[in-house]
Amino acid sequence: MPQVLPINRFTVLNIEEINTNDSEPANTFPSSSTPMVNTTSWKPKWKKQLPKQLFANALDTYRTFLVLLVEISTTNTSKLHSVKILLDCGATSNFIDCDFVHFKEINTQTISWSILVFNVDSSSNKAGQILEVINIVFHYKTHLEQTLLAIFSLEKQNLILGYTWLKDYNLEVNWEKEEVFMTRCLPYCEGC
Repeated sequence: MPQVLPINRFTVLNIEEINTNDSEPANTFPSSSTPMVNTTSWKPKWKKQLPKQLFANALDTYRTFLVLLVEISTTNTSKLHSVKILLDCGATSNFIDCDFVHFKEINTQTISWSILVFNVDSSSNKAGQILEVINIVFHYKTHLEQTLLAIFSLEKQNLILGYTWLKDYNLEVNWEKEEVFMTRCLPYCEGC
């Protein structure tokens, strides 16, 4: 009969140090005295969560913004126009694209001074300055308000509602379903 060696289940296990230094290659082979561990597939949890690509300018390459379909009407003609708007907390004001305004033949108001527009890096925007504005009535679900939009070349967008508007209304946003709820409207908002 073979002899069975007693096993003490309360003995301390051998502990091996794991090299967490990223400067050394992860696929070094252990010595023959240590058990084989697959070190090439092991990564810290935070490294596994990193994506393969990141985008600094999300508008052009990856959909991380919110676009809503709304209606606007001019205060002088009351003609309705459907338009997609971009909610953009990086913009400091509300803008409408000059090509959209001219294509829809919306009446504009000239301002007596020009407003400079700057990029994120504080350089002057190549599209120039703001010389005109329009006064519109903005319709979204039951929300109805009158607002002033600066006319500017937005290239890929028709209308942008910026940080000041977003801050005033403090929207409730469901990013998963891409829905916006106007639950905290200002007192002068009609219909909410």
